[in-house]
Parts: sequence; C-alpha cells; structure tokens
Amino acid sequence: MTVSAQTATTSAQTLTAVSQVSTQPVADKATGVEVDHLGVSNTLVRVTGEGKYLLLPVQEANDDARINVLVDGNVVETIRVRLAKSKIDYSVPYNLSPYKGKNVILDIVTSQGRSSVREAKDDACWKGIRLVDAFDTANREKYRPAYHHTPLYGWMNDPNGMFYKDGKWHLYYQYNPYGSKWQNLSWGHSESADLVNWEHKPVAVKPDGLGMIFSGSCVVDKANTAGFGENAVVAMYTSADVSQMQSVASSTDGGITFATYPYNPVITLESEARDPNMFWNEVTGEWNLALAHALDHEMLFFTSSDLKRWTLQSSFGKGLGCQDGVWECPDLFKLKVDGSGEEKWMLICSINPGGPFGGSATQYFIGDFDGKTFTPDRDADGSVPTKWMDYGKDHYATVSWSNAPDGRRTVIGWMSNWQYAAEVPTQQFRSANTLPREVGLFKAGDGRIYASTVPSPEVDALRGKVVKHVSKMSAGRKAKRFALPELCEITLDAASRRGGNVILTLGNDKGEKVVMTYYAANGTLSFDRRESGITDFSQDFPAVTTAPTFTADGKLGLRIFVDRSSIEVFGKDGRFAMTNLVFPRTPYTSLTVSSDRAAQITSLNIYEIKETK
Repeated sequence: MTVSAQTATTSAQTLTAVSQVSTQPVADKATGVEVDHLGVSNTLVRVTGEGKYLLLPVQEANDDARINVLVDGNVVETIRVRLAKSKIDYSVPYNLSPYKGKNVILDIVTSQGRSSVREAKDDACWKGIRLVDAFDTANREKYRPAYHHTPLYGWMNDPNGMFYKDGKWHLYYQYNPYGSKWQNLSWGHSESADLVNWEHKPVAVKPDGLGMIFSGSCVVDKANTAGFGENAVVAMYTSADVSQMQSVASSTDGGITFATYPYNPVITLESEARDPNMFWNEVTGEWNLALAHALDHEMLFFTSSDLKRWTLQSSFGKGLGCQDGVWECPDLFKLKVDGSGEEKWMLICSINPGGPFGGSATQYFIGDFDGKTFTPDRDADGSVPTKWMDYGKDHYATVSWSNAPDGRRTVIGWMSNWQYAAEVPTQQFRSANTLPREVGLFKAGDGRIYASTVPSPEVDALRGKVVKHVSKMSAGRKAKRFALPELCEITLDAASRRGGNVILTLGNDKGEKVVMTYYAANGTLSFDRRESGITDFSQDFPAVTTAPTFTADGKLGLRIFVDRSSIEVFGKDGRFAMTNLVFPRTPYTSLTVSSDRAAQITSLNIYEIKETK
C-alpha cells in the first residue's frame, strides 16, 4: 500500500498533536492539580496551585498504590496509599509545606487491573485529589475513645520510644498517616504533662532509604556518651525493608525532630530481629539492649559504651514460655518485690499469635540479669512458667517509659489484637492505647513472683462526680440494677457466701451485654463479650476471657473502666488485669449485680469520667 507524501505529513501532524494533548494536560484551577494519565496503571499528578495539603482519596478495599513524590525532579519519599477506585471512604492529607515554592509531582503506580486508559480515568480518586489549606480532624467516629490515647487519624499499632523529660511524657507509636490500615510505618508522636491529656505532634521519624520505621526505644543520654550532645534524646529503631536492621537517630529539641545517624545501620544480623529496647545499667556502667530475635523465639542482649557500637553478649528464650508465635517488643527492668527487700528483673515479651485467648498477647519472665545474661526463675520442678501481663484479648506490645520520675515503672500497651485490628468498625482512625499503668512485683500463695499492674495515679484525675455509692448490700439471684453514665469507672468490693459466684452485667437498650463472673471456688474472673454489640467483623472477636484473681478467701476487689469501645478491669490490688474491646450499638446504661447463691457487696461506687483532650 502506498501513502502519499501529503497523507504522511498529515498523519505525522496528527500524531504530534495527540502527543501534545496527552503530555500537556490542562491544570484544574478548582483543585490546584493536573492529572496526566500515562497508561492503565501509571499517572502523574502535578501540583499547580497553592495549598498546605494535598488530599488523597482512600478506598480501604483497594490495594495500595505506590506514590513517588518528586520535588524539583528528585524523589524525596515513597508512600503507599489505597487510592479510591469506585468510592471514597475518606481522604488523607499529604503535607506540602516543606516544598513551598518548589515543583511537586506525584508519580503514581496503581495495582488495579485496567483494560484501557479511559477506564483508568474513571477512578474516583482523580476527581477527589485537591489542594486545601486545612485538614479537618474533628472526630467522626462513634467508637473513638473519650479518655484513651488515639491518633488524630490513620493507623496506629505498637507504642514505642517513650521517655520522660522536662515534665513531659513523650509517647511515640507505629503510625500510618496515609490510611487506617497497616502501611508507611513511621513514628507518630504525642506528649502529655499528666498521662491522660495528649497533645499531638508532627511525625517524628519517617521512612528512609533503609525502609519503614518499626518499633524501638529512646533514652536521655545525660552524659553525652553518644556524642550527640548532653541530654540529647537518642532513639534506636528497626529499619524494615527486605531485611530488618537497627538504626539510630538523635534529637536535641526534646524529641520533636530527629536526625538520623549517617552511619546507620548500627546492628545487622543474618536473620529477622526487631524492636530494640535500650537502657543505662547503673551497676555495670554501660548501655544494655534487648532485641527480639523474632522467628527464633528468643531475646538477644547487647552492651555498648556509646549507643552506636554494640556487642552481642547472650540470648534467652528458646524453648521457654509461649513459643507459638513471633517474639516482639522486649523490655527489661528491675523491680522490688512488694513487702520484701528482694529485687528481681522482669523481661517483657510480646507474642503473636499464641495469646491465652487467641492472637497477640504480652507474656513476661521473672529472673536475674547481670548486665550480659538473663537467668529466669524456675519452679521446684525446674520449669519456667508462662505468665501473662493481661488476661484480655486486647493488650499487646506493652513497654515502659524510660527516665520516668521517682523511680516509677510506667507502661502502656496497644489496645487491640492482630487477629482483627484492621477490621474493627472505625475508619477515621484505628486503634487506641490502654490506660497508663504502674508495674510492680508480688509473691502469690503458690510461692511464685508475679507482675502487678494498677492504673497510674494520674488516672484518678479522670473521675467526675459519684453517681452511685452503696456501702453495703446483699446480692442474690434477683439482680440489683444501677444506672451507668456512658463513660465511667466502677469500683466494687465483694465477698462470696457459701461459694456463691458474683455476676456483673453491663447492658444497653439493644439487649447487648458484657457479663463478668467471679467464680469463688477457683478464684477466677471471666469476661464474656459474645453479645457485647457489633462482633461479626471477625470470627475471632466473640470470646470469653478468664483471669486468675489470686484470691483464696472468696473476696474480690475490682476497678472497671468503661469507655466508648473498651473495658479495662483491674484487681483492686493490681494482681490481675483484663483488657477487652467492645462495640455496643448504643452505650451501656445499666449495671446489674447478682449471685447464684449469695454474696455480700461491701462497697460499690460508680464515677462519671471526664472526656479528655
């Protein structure tokens, strides 16, 4: 077939015109961006207007899109966002403030299958991307806790890097600012003067060339052993990409911003290890570090003089405790045993799965530590018993604040479970932390040493007025009912008669309920949330959990904290704790107290609780 010169010239002009149209899209003044589709899975979004944030529309059911952020032609970071395809669940902000006056382009690669560019152009996200000067973080969730720490928006898991300095408690946490599912892990940051009111700060540590920022710890380097400055805050965390390595960063502004150490990583191993937790050992005069050798189900212990060069000294854990899941989030510290002058070391080890009621949980070991080796206490038969810090389903990654005042050992945990953390019925945010707790040790009737946990004294300030006070009453088969405010603390002291079990039921007008039963014969407390409200988002959520109360005389003392989506139960003396999420369709408005035989209630108080910042 022969083509004339004129036809050929016309065809060339047409191709040139098409090329110009496809590569020179018209900027949308209303959104402040222009969208240039390069193919079925690749799109460029150019920032053409002015605005502090670029809103990115999210649809949680989608797979992640990879977004390379280019500033003046150079990639400054890569994020992953579940960009909306058929509908927009919510939008997340990308902060453009650091790049004011520069050319910003998002090079986006989606994983959605598309037959043509025309089909790709129909994705909901392209019409929803726009520039704004403010991002609305007002709460849109009925289940956002009123007095527990949560992120303003986005995904949160393990607390980490916590320290106390200059009157402020600093709390960092695993954070995804670009969606309410696990991804883009950074260190989110909040600080508090009182452990109950939290001020949200900018992201403290972002992913870099070594990968995402997994869990770790912070210390205040008072003697400038690392060379970053006297009283500098030094962080160590896991850099996670293809491999997991340990990296260091430092802060000279009290933990607001961190500078990464240019010679990272400082610890590398041939196998998966994460969540470094370091502390100054006063006895040996050097830094100690516990590192989770995750898949080997053990902890590794290192020493250092400068927080940069670390020497492996020993390992602990193979074949001991619960071995059913990966080991994570270690913490190691020394405590006095209540009522004696004895001191012991407590090693915290989170595990997933393998918890006593399925999924993730926090176990611990009691023993001795000489600065290099941890030696666990053993029973008379030579075994090392498995012990749990909390007997609910929603208590994980518990670690303590370093440099806490007055020798306190104050901890906080992630209030969720890996079985269903990404499926709970919220979207603006996912996950909360437990109330802060004080850890101690006590010797039980079996001769073993156990950990005690009580709410931190600052929690008492949450109490409002007493809405009900009962000094003494009998409990029998006919339940006695008391009205509950939506947010409350309940304290109760009971004594069983003739082996009678004590039954506490929290209920609402929908017939939903939580039933707690104290079994006097074996000294246990059960928590039944199978009919607590919304439970069908996961087959693993409906559950009954059971805790030993370490009581042998039929007497029970409880502190119960009820928030919009959680219930925390503490033995009055701290000898057990139980943390469970609940999602009632309407708040629990009643408490009933009964006994299958007979029991004496010697004290009952119901306090209103104030909503915090």
